[in-house]
Amino acid sequence: MSEMDRAAPKNNRRRKTGPLKPITVERSALYYLQRFAASEAGLRAVLQRRVERAARDGRCDRDEAAGWIEPVIEKFKRLGYLDDAAFAETKAVSLRRRGDSARKIRMTLSQKGVDTELIDSALAAHDESVDGDAELVAAARLAQRRRLGPMRSPEDREDRRTKDLAAMARAGFSHRIARQVLELEDVEALEAVVRGEEID
Repeated sequence: MSEMDRAAPKNNRRRKTGPLKPITVERSALYYLQRFAASEAGLRAVLQRRVERAARDGRCDRDEAAGWIEPVIEKFKRLGYLDDAAFAETKAVSLRRRGDSARKIRMTLSQKGVDTELIDSALAAHDESVDGDAELVAAARLAQRRRLGPMRSPEDREDRRTKDLAAMARAGFSHRIARQVLELEDVEALEAVVRGEEID
């Protein structure tokens, strides 16, 4: 057997990891925030998982390392890397553009640990900037994305109506909003709603 055959492939070698230190926790937080937008609670959960893994591997004392997390959270808040209000506003905009209902956005942001008042404020700020009824516009965007109602061929619309209503309900839209969108005459009318134009 040659030397090459005996050598373990590099990608199968486990990288040696030293003890977890406060600076390691801080660097992990910074690395995470460079890649992902996060709420305070979201980053805290990431760091807690990191500490838990290190403690299981015997690389730190669990209680001592857990005490390093809050100072890191506070530091990044002071530096502006963590801002739940800005996080909520950014998320509300992107989720509305995707066609999410206010109910679904509230649930998503709540699961990420964002305070209810910040969620309400972010939604209100976004919805006030939208031409037309923001919930109706979001429902129309969902219909476009999921190819519901007016996006279907005329022969399929009636057969699929119940399923389309169910899809809108699962997405958190009221029956009234769902019907308004699904009963639009055609794609052009749907696009007009997305632009914020009023419908009869």
